[in-house]
Formats: sequence, C-alpha cells, structure tokens
Amino acid sequence: MKIEARPKNLLEWIALQANLAPIPLVHSQLMPVLARAVMEASNLDVFEAAKDGPMTLDQAVQKTGLNEKALHSLLQVLTAADYFRYKKGKYALTKMARKWALKDSEKSVYNMQRFNLVCWDWMKGMGEYLKTGKGLQFHENLNADEWNAYQLGMADVSMVTAKEAPKMMPVPPNPTQMLDIGGSHGQYSVEMCRKYPGLYATILDLPAAIEKASPILSKYKMGDRVKYWPGNALTEDLGENKYDIIHISSLMHHFTAEQNLDLSKRVAKALKPGGTFIIQEFVRPEEGKKTEMVGAITDLFFNLSSTAGNWSLQELKDFQTHAGLKHFKVNTYISLPGFVMVCGGK
Repeated sequence: MKIEARPKNLLEWIALQANLAPIPLVHSQLMPVLARAVMEASNLDVFEAAKDGPMTLDQAVQKTGLNEKALHSLLQVLTAADYFRYKKGKYALTKMARKWALKDSEKSVYNMQRFNLVCWDWMKGMGEYLKTGKGLQFHENLNADEWNAYQLGMADVSMVTAKEAPKMMPVPPNPTQMLDIGGSHGQYSVEMCRKYPGLYATILDLPAAIEKASPILSKYKMGDRVKYWPGNALTEDLGENKYDIIHISSLMHHFTAEQNLDLSKRVAKALKPGGTFIIQEFVRPEEGKKTEMVGAITDLFFNLSSTAGNWSLQELKDFQTHAGLKHFKVNTYISLPGFVMVCGGK
C-alpha cells in the first residue's frame, strides 16, 4: 500500500508527472490536517450523527453540539476524503465510513482512532528521537485511561485480521494447548478456539494490559477455554513441551534483537514436538528492495514509541531458526497490507 497524492484530472496528473506540485507540502501540511480531522470526527461523534441517515448541516450541529462554521469546514474535508457524500443539501455516510468509522460496526476502528489521539502527542518527540535514537518506551508511561484506550484500539486493529488468521495458521492435528504471548484482548485466541473445539488458550501479558483487556475478552464468553497469565514475556519461564501453538502478534517490534532471540529460544523449549511458532508483524523494508510504505512508516513509529522498531522478514525468520526451529512459510494478509504471518515449528 502506498499513501500518496492522487490526481483527479489530466492537469493534476501532468503537474505530478512534471514535478510541478509541492509534494512535501501535501505530506506536511495537508495530510496531518486530514488525519486529525478524521480522529476528531470519531472522537466527537460526527460519524455517529449520520448513522440513521443523511443529515443537513443544521441537524449535524444539533446532534453533535459543535460550532456550525467549524463543523461545516470539517464536513467539507470529510466529504473530499470520501467519508461523506453531499447531495440535495444533506451529508450521507459512504459505505467505507459505515464499515470502518461507526462504533457498532463489526469492522469499526473507532477505538483505534481515539487511541491515535494519544499517539498524536508522541509525534512531538520525533525530533528528539532522531537526535538520540531513544524512543518513548510508552508501555512504561501510560496512565489508566491511556491503557484502556490502547487495549480497545488494539482490539479494533486485530479484529481486521483475527478472523483471517485461523485460515492461514499451520497447526498440528487436533491441537489442545495454545500460548498467546502479548495477546491482551484475546481475539486471536478466541478465533482459534472457535475453529478447534479441543483447544485451550492462555494469554500471557502485562498485568496493566490484562486489567483493561479482560472486559474485551469477557464479551466473547469463552469460559475457561481462554484464560490469562499475568506476567512479562521477557522474563517468564514458558515451560517445556507444553504447547501445540505459540503465537506472538505485534509484540516483537517492542523488543531488541537479543530479547527476541531469548524469547524465541524459550518458545522453542515450550513447544511440543510438531508444535508451531507463529510470529505476526509489520515488516521493515530491506535495502535494495522496493520500499513498502506501510512497513517504513510503522517502523519509524515503533522506533519512536518503543526504540526497537520493525524487523525485516529475514530477521523474523532468523529468530525462529536461530532458536533451533524450522521456518515453514510466510503468509500475507489481504485485510492488512504490510502485515505478515511468519510460520515455523519444532
């Protein structure tokens, strides 16, 4: 996926091809305004105001309580960005907005948009990070409200891929035990247990994460089939020959290479013979290959937020093989470009 300026007519196409348009201003002035507009529209329930049907500007003002002039400007931006259609004096949500922006949509990313407002403030530290190479280590500094927003946001993002994952994940026949490291909200564990009736899953995560994530898991009513293990993935003894599946999603970008290798060795020890080790991550682009924008942007973001950043595909494979496991294959997600499933096993 590439995030870019798209021409809407021949003249704009010519301007882009001839390098006449100031692209740095598109990225630095226009895109940040659009990003913040979408976040605030979620946070201030602008999308929810149009949930039941098209609305006039006056109706939008009444439903949201926002300033008329300011809201009109916001709706213009959101219409240009294809969140709304304007017809006969009314604003109507597009199919895209109904699917992704409404709170009660099955695919909603509403909570992630609210957590992005927390992340927005982190961007102030970009210059300092670039000078020092020291990230924010945000897990150590979140307050209770931010932890809650973080867990709800991660659940939104994982919902996009969790239903797709069991279809791609190679597992031994009739698996009975799964360890979901850093699994917090439990959506991957839930979907795997739904597919495999004899499977029980344990989610290892930080106590602060579990406190805010457990209400998310409880709504799935998985009883004793999915349970929590409060602890730290960097230090816990994972046992020996215990699990058919060990799954780590969107966690290794917070750890150093040494920490990931140590974790992978403990995973290898904890797997049963024939068990599988699944790593899911955004991938850092490799030098000399076509740069994938999502991987590049998330790498910089995770470097800023946690210092470690994304790993290359080869490095993720190496974590498995250097731990004494065999790398099997790499699966890519249709639903989340740049996100991969690296599969290995014992």
